[in-house]
Amino acid sequence: MLPRELIRKVRHIEIRTKRLVNDMLAGQYQSVFKGRGMAFDEVRQYQPGDDIRLIDWNVSARLNDAFVKVFVEERELTVMLLVDMSGSGLFGSREQVKREMAAELAALLAFSAIKNNDRVGLIIFTDRVEKFVHPKKGKKHVLRVVTEILSYSPESRRTSLDVALRFLGNVSRRRAVAFLISDFIDSGYEHALKVAGKRHDLIPVSITDPMEEELPKLGIVLVEDPETGEVEAVHTSRSLRRHYRRYVLRQRELRESLFRRLKLDFINVRTDQPFLTPLVQFFEARGKRGRR
Repeated sequence: MLPRELIRKVRHIEIRTKRLVNDMLAGQYQSVFKGRGMAFDEVRQYQPGDDIRLIDWNVSARLNDAFVKVFVEERELTVMLLVDMSGSGLFGSREQVKREMAAELAALLAFSAIKNNDRVGLIIFTDRVEKFVHPKKGKKHVLRVVTEILSYSPESRRTSLDVALRFLGNVSRRRAVAFLISDFIDSGYEHALKVAGKRHDLIPVSITDPMEEELPKLGIVLVEDPETGEVEAVHTSRSLRRHYRRYVLRQRELRESLFRRLKLDFINVRTDQPFLTPLVQFFEARGKRGRR
């Protein structure tokens, strides 16, 4: 049986995200994420103006009349949520830690998917793939996905985006929409990102906390690495804060430059700001580009 507090959190996320899907994202998801193509539906009698290339000659010969094939968009998609559960996800200097924001964001994307009858799958990873939930449809399945993210206790505290992306390639042979939700505190994943981006519609979602971008002036403090557990005394001097700020900005520039070079649309969210705004901007930008 699930703990009462967990049930309350899942219920809160369900109510909040379903309202956002209905009020803010209705229609945008479907217009942005297309199906795999056109699928055969039926045949009907030929009408003046029909493309003669669509004539089904076998049916026409059998029924002694001209019939054409009718196709419809193959709408169903598979949406994969790759959620980073490494130790750094437990950090948060505002109301939410990064992992809680990841769960709420994943829920919003999942409810958008099932509203359009798409399947949703989940990959929870650290420096290994720790949990894989096969893609399925339905509200009950989405609630399970959200519950897994909120309740899962990872075995490792480290991160490997490379491992998660390679696993995605193994379990999703057909093209999928894949949201990679992480703080991207990692390296060595560039090749796997390139391969996954060619096979799938891959959308990196970067979650950051303001305190990760700028150190506060606190004098000498003990700092623990959330992924290694190492503790070190650090003097938060003006010089250190300045160099740290430059380093963080440079890392972000390099990451976003990589995304652009690989032609990946990406979303940046912060724990001190509502994630809906950058998400809506992402859908609107994609929608405009698709209409050109």
